[in-house]
Amino acid sequence: MKTVHGIKLGGLQHKIFNLMLIMILALIGAYLAVAVYQQRNLSGIVRGASVSQQESITEVSEQTMQAVLNSTMAKSTALQAYIADDLFNDVRTDVMTLQAFADQLFENADRFSAHPFSEPDPEKDGIASVQVQHPEGVDPADSEALGLAANMSEIMLAMFENSDKLSSCFVATADGCILYVDDRSGCYVTENGEIVSFDARERPWYRQAAEAGELIFTGVELDAFTDIPGLVCAAPVYRGGELVAVVGADIFLTSVHDYVQAQASDGGFICVIGDGGEVLFSAAKDGVFKVELSSDAADLRKDENTALAGFVSQALRENTGLQLIEADGKEYYMSGVPLPTVNWAVISVVEKTVTDQPTVAMLQKYEEINDEALASYTRGAKASANTILVLTLAIVALAVTGALVLAGRIVKPLEHMTKRVNALSGNDQTFLMEDIYRTDDEVEILAQSFEALSARTRAYIAQITEITAEKERIGTELALARRIQADMLPNIYPAFPDRPEFDIFATMTPAKEVGGDFYDFFLIDENHLAMVIADVSGKGVPAALFMMISKILVQNYALTGGSPAEILQAVNSQICKNNREEMFVTVWLGILDIKTGRIVAANAGHEYPAVMISGGQFELIKEKHGFVIGGMDGLQYREYELTLTPGSKLFLYTDGVPEATDDRLEMFGTDRMLDALNKDPSAEPESILKKVRTAVDGFVRDAQQFDDMTMLCMEYRGNTGEQKSGL
Repeated sequence: MKTVHGIKLGGLQHKIFNLMLIMILALIGAYLAVAVYQQRNLSGIVRGASVSQQESITEVSEQTMQAVLNSTMAKSTALQAYIADDLFNDVRTDVMTLQAFADQLFENADRFSAHPFSEPDPEKDGIASVQVQHPEGVDPADSEALGLAANMSEIMLAMFENSDKLSSCFVATADGCILYVDDRSGCYVTENGEIVSFDARERPWYRQAAEAGELIFTGVELDAFTDIPGLVCAAPVYRGGELVAVVGADIFLTSVHDYVQAQASDGGFICVIGDGGEVLFSAAKDGVFKVELSSDAADLRKDENTALAGFVSQALRENTGLQLIEADGKEYYMSGVPLPTVNWAVISVVEKTVTDQPTVAMLQKYEEINDEALASYTRGAKASANTILVLTLAIVALAVTGALVLAGRIVKPLEHMTKRVNALSGNDQTFLMEDIYRTDDEVEILAQSFEALSARTRAYIAQITEITAEKERIGTELALARRIQADMLPNIYPAFPDRPEFDIFATMTPAKEVGGDFYDFFLIDENHLAMVIADVSGKGVPAALFMMISKILVQNYALTGGSPAEILQAVNSQICKNNREEMFVTVWLGILDIKTGRIVAANAGHEYPAVMISGGQFELIKEKHGFVIGGMDGLQYREYELTLTPGSKLFLYTDGVPEATDDRLEMFGTDRMLDALNKDPSAEPESILKKVRTAVDGFVRDAQQFDDMTMLCMEYRGNTGEQKSGL
């Protein structure tokens, strides 16, 4: 094809130029009706201006309304939250005062005598008074702690009478008795005049304060005697590290409910969200903000509406500002502020349609004015429109005639090409050049491009097929390797069902398909049990191979006799001979004398073991480490001894446990590990490992882990019979 002045003769450009030339000649006649054209153009300008003005009115009105809402609604929400949180903070201060007084009272118990107390008197109903309740079968006169706690009667009575927030304040002793101040004495006496028995230790506030070891706020609960919803703030009291009492105060939340209901208006309301994302108080009658029973209440932080879930989560943490959120099929302006004292949030909600009403009214008025002007203009332009219609029909006729003439040369090849391309599917991916495409213009070039693309596509599909097959093969081999690795470790429990002197359990969870950690335990003879835990440097297949070699060497040398230090020295020497990749492994090896409970151990750079002596708690044994296996030839390793009594336990682990990290890159650490171990140190070894793993999973949550996690726990139960002598 030749190019003249930028136009390819015979190409699509040339053909389009010919078509445009025909169109221009046809339009020359239309330009004779200049007046008609000007009228039509003016009509378009008027309508366009009308649309622009409507859009401008809408935009300015919405911006103004949103600015007003952002200024007033956000401030109102913050003020409401401040008032509510101030109430809870006052209660916290009162409880801290009671806790401080009780701490001094119990720490200096020898300086105080028992203070008199009395049971509830129904004649004092409606009068603030100090009274005592106790569990069935407990004589409060025998409670030394209750008599001591009664010295707080005057301060609790003064605190109750001077507060318009508290529904009661109290101190509950560890034997279940409770000394409290309120004005509801009649609730605690039956119609027969009997005092209702009450065990304070069974109440949620007592259990939560005792478990937390610090001041707590409960969730919304029903009062044990009035069924009125309330909130309890409680704090534990200790003497010599032992829990002796729980002090606290509670407030009825009927005022909060009434306040929330009073704030409801047409299209707007406020609600209170609990720390679990549930709606505690709301004026909404239906939808996501409707108050449900606690058993049915949904956590809005996990709502399928991600925008709403994110907003509620943010409101529990910080001020949200004004946000537009869609919920229940409607759009709402929402503003949220947290209540930090109780970890709740106050949310103000206004339906967007309410805020849009001024804009709608202005647009309706504008449309009425504009319609009147357009009607007047339309009547004048209607006559000219008929003339323009005739000219338009003539131009369309000329354009259609020109298009039909050129369609045969332009459209037919493209239609044929389209059908062929659409037919490409499955195994038929071949596009070949045909005579119909040989038009000596861009159509022919396009067909050549399709032909080349078809060839490349077939080659790419073949390549992808080959890569996919290889990837599936590797995946299958890795899965097999993982099963083989798991089978190499002891995995049948109980491991030694005929040996009641001890119980042992271990787990290994690799970070990748295969891991570098390993554990092992085996009987060297009838009286000696070898225990091994190790961590190979690196991850994946290389670490797994190195792990299997290390495990076999340790077991082989252990079975041939020798002390732990001699075994590690021999394994190190063997590995250092052929360690071109300079890999290494940390190893803890201990040999238990089953008859005496004596463990001789050696540590090659591994984590400190944790030991629980019978009746105690787990503690780290921080012995001096030796150097890692494979790091340097000719090393000597030191031994140390541990003596276990019946009921003692040994816990071994790799660094994947304390170095497990959450999404903030904070590590789990040995302190949290010891806390998990000591939650129930008397549990079976399998249960202990599950508790540690549960604690780790709860800490890291969804954060990805990059290290293997291996644990072993052995419980020594003592020699139950004469065993054969061994090492």
